[in-house]
Amino acid sequence: MPTPARKAANLSLDSALLAQARELDINLSRAAEDGIAEAVKAERERRWLEENADAIRAENDYIEKNGLPLAKYRQF
Repeated sequence: MPTPARKAANLSLDSALLAQARELDINLSRAAEDGIAEAVKAERERRWLEENADAIRAENDYIEKNGLPLAKYRQF
């Protein structure tokens, strides 16, 4: 799998936190990328749930009223 393209970015960080990270030899670029990736994932999940709230609610209502489809075939 090819390495994703990298692009320089300027960030403003808490100076004490930055000093601690450097003291601990933390790779700042990797840590920032990991944190941003997690924030992107969380926001995508939040938006998906928001966009699909009506369908999720309808499915839950159906199951509450009618039970799970094919429930008689469940082995647990």
